[in-house]
Order: sequence, then structure tokens, then C-alpha cells
Amino acid sequence: MKENKSYIGPLIIIGLLFFVFGFVTWVNGTLIAFFKNAFGLDNSSSYLVTFAFFISYTVMAIPSSSVLKIVGFKKGMSLGLFIMAIGTILFVPAAKMESYPLFLGGLFTIGIGLTLLQTASNPYLTILGPRESAAQRISLMGIANKTAGIISQKVFGGLLLAGSSVAASTVSTAEQLDKVVVPYMILTGVLVVLAVVILFSKGLPEVSEEQEGVSEGASSKSSIFAFPNLVLGLLALFAYVGLEVISGDTIISYGISLGFPESEAKDFGTYTLWFMMLGYVAGIFLIPKYVSQQNWLKYSSIFGLIITAVALFTGGFTSVFCIALLGLANAIMWPAIWPLALDGLGKYTKLGSALLIMMIAGGALLPLVYGKLSDLYSTQLAYWLLIPLYLYLLYYAMMGHKKKNW
Repeated sequence: MKENKSYIGPLIIIGLLFFVFGFVTWVNGTLIAFFKNAFGLDNSSSYLVTFAFFISYTVMAIPSSSVLKIVGFKKGMSLGLFIMAIGTILFVPAAKMESYPLFLGGLFTIGIGLTLLQTASNPYLTILGPRESAAQRISLMGIANKTAGIISQKVFGGLLLAGSSVAASTVSTAEQLDKVVVPYMILTGVLVVLAVVILFSKGLPEVSEEQEGVSEGASSKSSIFAFPNLVLGLLALFAYVGLEVISGDTIISYGISLGFPESEAKDFGTYTLWFMMLGYVAGIFLIPKYVSQQNWLKYSSIFGLIITAVALFTGGFTSVFCIALLGLANAIMWPAIWPLALDGLGKYTKLGSALLIMMIAGGALLPLVYGKLSDLYSTQLAYWLLIPLYLYLLYYAMMGHKKKNW
């Protein structure tokens, strides 16, 4: 009992960090619609928001490990928050200069800080408590993450999107962009305060390499790419992150394209997050007692295929609701793919983990493909992109992860 009590303080701090992850990540859907109106962008250009944000994970995944070896995990978290603060404050000159590229630079910088922060904070979830209950702690962090996303979309949707289509025709770009200045200055202040608190916190133990590492048993293979379950898992994670970002970040613009007013469409992204939270809660109670993570991935892929088909062949709120419902299909895919991809890697486990983090690039590249398809065809037909992605995840859940040799 005493031992469990000692975990509460550090878990609250890590939970707060996951709240920050969610707050800054899930506001992207609102920013896509906002910048599209303010700068008069097409779909492809508006989805550069997700590209700038998520490509930073690919750029920083391996360098983050090197930085953490030098400064340690606690200082690494603090440094990540400071870097994020630099990214958020860049929104102020970007608004004054009316510069979309500078906004994208700010998002890229936020993403760099977030990559470092996540690389540093995730190991704590395995050591702050018994390893056998780590999955429950991950699910709780997921709930904190999605709760923050719901709040950020509510707050920023209300500030940036309410009446934005009217504003686009009657108010100057400068006046529209001024809406981001005060919120992002406040966000910068919060990040700086958090960085200082973490830096001087006595409640977070330093993590040793032995604690955070996975067992690095011997392996007879001479290359990390000799593990089919990892290589196919990299593609699976790429597909999954793309699916999660598309279902969460395109739904507001999709609703607007169907004729819903911004005052209503601004909340559509929260529906996706509510369904993701429902998935996390279900995962806490059902996995692994009733359903294995592998079977959950299989059932989720089938569910995703069915719901996407309904979204494609219906219209209005039914179609929008189905895109939101994909949040439930996607909820437990991340923790399901990781153990399958890393199984049997031995001494290659850490490199495999870094490569998996790099696959967050799916959230950068696949929304751009969706945006291009939207411009060429329509925002609804562009969701056909999801079908082959879910089919691949179904293949990986049923057969791909079992391959141990090429």
C-alpha cells in the first residue's frame, strides 16, 4: 500500500504531461479549418498543418534518444516543454506578419518539443508501478490525452471558428489571425511554468537505462530489417497514425463542406475523441482478460472498414457521425501494434522502438494525400483512402505479425 502511494505524485505529473500532449495535438483539426478560412487555402495546403506537426516526430525520433542520454529524462521533459513554448510563441509574430509558413514553423517546433517530451515521459509508465499493470496506466494516460483534446477543441473552436465563414468575407486576414495571439501567449506561459516545475520537481525519479529498457536478449539475426514482424509493423503503425489523424483532424472541414455551420461543425472533432476515450475505457476492462490485444486489432480493423463504408455511402450527419465513430475503431491500435512489432527483437528493441516512433510520419503524409483527393474529387470520396489502410491493419493483425522470417 505504501509502495503504491509513492507512485501517485509522479503519475499525476506524467498525467499532466499527457494532458499537455493532447491539448496541443488535437487543436490541429481546428487550426486546419481556421487557416483555410483566414488564408483562403485549398484542402491540400490546409493539411500542411498536420504535415508540419507530425513530420517532426520522424526528424527527432532518433536524435531525442541521444539528447536524453546527455541530459537525463527529467531535464529532457523540461527541455521538451521549453521547446514547445518556443513553438507556441512563434504564433504571435506569425499572426502579425500574416505568415502561414511561420505558423507551420511554429507547429514543427511544437512537434520537436513534443517528441522529446514523449520519448522522455513514456518510460515512467512502465516503472511507476508493477509492469503487469502498465497497460492500465497507458490507458489512463490515453484518457487524460483525449480529455485535453476535447477541451482544446471546445476552447479553440469557440475562439477561432465561431462565425469564421462570415468573418472570411467581412473581416481582414489580420483581424482573423489576431484571434490566435492571446490564447497562444497564455499557452506559452503555461508551458514555461510547467517546464520550471518539472525541472525542480523532487517527485520524479531519474530513470536508469536498465529500468526503461526492454530485455535485450541475444538474436542470431544480423539486421533489424531481418524481422518481418517489425518491418510489417512499421507499415501498420504508419497506417494507424494516418487513420487516427484523418478521422480526428478532417472531420470539422468535412462537416463544413457538407453545409453544416461552423458553430456546429467546430464540435465534430470532439465526437471522435469521445469515442476514442470510450475505446480506452473498454480496453482497461476487456484487455487481456476477455480479448487479446491482437484480436482487438483485428476486430477494430473490421469495424473500421464497415464504418468507413457507411460514411462513404450515406450523407449528412450520419456520414459525419461514422467518421467520428472511427475514433472507437482506432482507440487501442497503438498499444496493440507495438508489442507485436517488437516481439523477439532482443538487442534491436531500442532501435525498433525509435523506428516505430518515426512512423508517426503517417500523420504527416496521409492527411496530405486525403487533402489532394479532396481537391481532385470531394471531401467524402477522399475517405476511400481509409479502406486499404484498414485492410492492411487487418492483414497485420491476422497474419503479418506472425511472420518471423522472410
